[in-house]
Amino acid sequence: MVRGIRGATTVKINQEDEILHETEQLFVAIADQNEIDPEDVAQVLITVTEDLNATFPAKAMRRLPGWDFVPVTCAKEINVPGSLPQCVRILMTVNTAKTQKEIHHVYLNEAVKLRPDLVKQV
Repeated sequence: MVRGIRGATTVKINQEDEILHETEQLFVAIADQNEIDPEDVAQVLITVTEDLNATFPAKAMRRLPGWDFVPVTCAKEINVPGSLPQCVRILMTVNTAKTQKEIHHVYLNEAVKLRPDLVKQV
């Protein structure tokens, strides 16, 4: 079965190291909480708010062992007035036997405000 896994995080400052660090933390949390093997990932879409442009957050995934060949792309999030600033969002499409209810969507830092109903306490 093909499933989508969502996640988001925020950064404190528009700097490459900060964006890559927080994005890597998000990738690792999504992979760990959902027991994902990179071979099972069909694609990853990463969006950022317009105030983040210091680097491509996809570089964070490329630093993780085994994720070299997973297709990934980055895009700008829609600039909705009042939306959460300095936010990185991930939509990962995976092949899994898990049901929708078994999928763990991950929200870190200020992004927990986006979907408090889906935030898993670890």
